[in-house]
Amino acid sequence: MLSSQILQNTIDGLKNITRREFSVLEREGKVTASTETEMINSHVDAAADFVTSAAESQLIKGYQYFKVFDNGIPEYVVLTKGEDEETYRIGKIAAFQIQSLIIAYKERFDRDNFIKNLLLDNLLLVDIYSRAKKLRIENNVRRVLYVIEAKNNEENGMLEIVRNIFPQKLKDFVTVVDQDHIILAKELKSTDDINDIETHARVICDTLSIEAMSSVRVGIGTTVNDLKFVSRSYKEAKMALEVGKIFDVTNLVMNYETLGIGRLIYQLPMSLCRMFVNEVLHGISADSFDEETLTTVDKFFDNNLNVSETSRQLYIHRNTLVYRLDKLQKMTGLDLRNFDDAIIFKITLMVSKYMKYKENHPY
Repeated sequence: MLSSQILQNTIDGLKNITRREFSVLEREGKVTASTETEMINSHVDAAADFVTSAAESQLIKGYQYFKVFDNGIPEYVVLTKGEDEETYRIGKIAAFQIQSLIIAYKERFDRDNFIKNLLLDNLLLVDIYSRAKKLRIENNVRRVLYVIEAKNNEENGMLEIVRNIFPQKLKDFVTVVDQDHIILAKELKSTDDINDIETHARVICDTLSIEAMSSVRVGIGTTVNDLKFVSRSYKEAKMALEVGKIFDVTNLVMNYETLGIGRLIYQLPMSLCRMFVNEVLHGISADSFDEETLTTVDKFFDNNLNVSETSRQLYIHRNTLVYRLDKLQKMTGLDLRNFDDAIIFKITLMVSKYMKYKENHPY
């Protein structure tokens, strides 16, 4: 069933073109949309009798009545004010327009349902290909899945904004699987590479920031060439979002292919993580390190273990940096100027971040 807003927008547009008054009634006679404001939510008794009659159109008390069918059953009644031949023709056009909207929205609904079930692995392999063929969805094309974390999606109308960004409804699919996430299955050109894929994500972030005044994060899965792998790309995009929350909170776009070691750590069991951290830190936790030490370590890693460049960027004397590294070595037994020790400590910090996140987000 079409929403009242869609019906109202349709007949308002028709009135602007034809200068005629229109109303759309439910089959029981309730006025759900009308260009005559006083008629909205009123009840037209004659409509119920008209619906049960054999006639498809009828002139009643100065209004032309027209039936709008859904699968052969009258779904709406369209009223056009006037008794002349021109009003009759305009009314037929209005009924045809609403009939076309029902077909279009039903098709989109069917496609949405198909995509949702595809994402959630609710379809057998044979059903995927047969339903895709019926819905005129191509199989062997390159696609990538984007998961857009959008709080208050319905309130801000972000779903429709994303649909307007990618209006090729026969190629790109935009839907929701829960209230906080919008899913985009985008068809790619043969020339699209990882930079193009990430550019699409940044366009989404920038557009929603401006039009919905809302900051969103986007996870990107790997590209797939078959519909049966779409759910895999969807799961990867979801994982990219989660991994980004742990290891890269400042980045709004997270690509599964560039998650690096964070992707591996995310899949480790908590018992193994605890054992690893205890063995490396000898019973102390990552919380034991003060902010100054952690900032120094991060900058040291950013500069590929270069002492001179790190001290310059931190605006401290070289000896001060060496003192901090020596202090850390006494605490952990790890000398970060040694490549192997630096890797172990880097992984330890990342595992500790992951453990802390899982403790605060157990589900």
